[in-house]
Amino acid sequence: MSRLKEEYKTKVRQELLKEGDFSNVMAVPTLEKIVINVGASEATTNSEVIDELVEMLTQISGQKPIVTKAKKAVSAFKVRAGMDIGVAVTLRGERMWDFFDKLINIVMPRTKDFRGLPVTSFDGAGNYSIGIEDHTVFPEIDANNVRKIRSLQVTIVTTAKDNKSAKMFLDKFGFPFRKDVNES
Repeated sequence: MSRLKEEYKTKVRQELLKEGDFSNVMAVPTLEKIVINVGASEATTNSEVIDELVEMLTQISGQKPIVTKAKKAVSAFKVRAGMDIGVAVTLRGERMWDFFDKLINIVMPRTKDFRGLPVTSFDGAGNYSIGIEDHTVFPEIDANNVRKIRSLQVTIVTTAKDNKSAKMFLDKFGFPFRKDVNES
């Protein structure tokens, strides 16, 4: 069992039940899934980019991603409907908890000039999105073999019903939120 999942079951869930406004143990927020998404504008002209993204995201997540396709044609961007434009992977279960642990304890501390994540990135339904500008902060990526630095989006989906409960849940794991008083 993942280290953070064990911590959640033994310690965090009970603390949240006492501190939060939850009616029972089942109402306490937990992780539902983590979605990692990478888009590539140059995929319209170079089909090898998608293969490179699939390999990169497979290394980072430990799971094979799906190729996302354009829903509509946009002539200004030379995109046709059905064209491959990115890759995405949805993590659940043990892989999700392992990735969450890696994100908090390895990736965020390795990020250059990291000053914390904004509290404003919640969506109102208890989900949190992070944009990571440099994929080489992941330990699985060898920076010597990278052709181009890629950015990716990570969405942490929780069972929380609101932002306050989700923030309380993420805080229990030491999630690196910015300590700016003007942002709350």
